[in-house]
Amino acid sequence: MNAVAEAILPGVVIVEDSDAGPLAETIRSGVHVLRADEPVAAGGNDTGPGPYDYLLAALGSCTAMTLRMYARLKKWPLLKVTVRLKHDKIHATDCAECETREGKIDRIERLIALEGPLSDEQRQRLLEIANRCPVHRTLSSEIFIPTRLA
Repeated sequence: MNAVAEAILPGVVIVEDSDAGPLAETIRSGVHVLRADEPVAAGGNDTGPGPYDYLLAALGSCTAMTLRMYARLKKWPLLKVTVRLKHDKIHATDCAECETREGKIDRIERLIALEGPLSDEQRQRLLEIANRCPVHRTLSSEIFIPTRLA
C-alpha cells in the first residue's frame, strides 16, 4: 500500500521527506496534506510549522474542542475559546510541582481565554475540564511508542 492510500486509513498519519529543504517533511492525514519544517536558524527552510508547533496545535485544538463540547452539553453561553501555548525546556529544579529533580524537563504553558457571559463557577469548571481533553491526558500519562523498521 502506498503512503497516500495508507494515510486514508483512520488514525494513520504518514510523514515523508519533502524536496522543499533538508528538514522539510510532507504530512498526510486522511485527505489533508500538511508541511513541517524547522526554522532557518535550526537548519531548515521554514516551509511549515515545526514538530513542537504541531504538538502545541494538537493540545490547543483538543482543549478548545473539549471546552466547546462541554459548554454545549451544559447549554452554557460560551461564545469563543482561544488557547495560547508555549513550549520551553526548563531546569527540573525550577519546577516545584514536578517529580523530576535533575536535568531539564519540557514545560508547556497553556493560557485559555473564554468569551461569553459565563459565571465564575462555569469558568472554573471549564478550566478543570481543559485538563481532561484527550491530548492533555495522553501527554500527562505514560506513553508507549513501539518503533520498528518497515
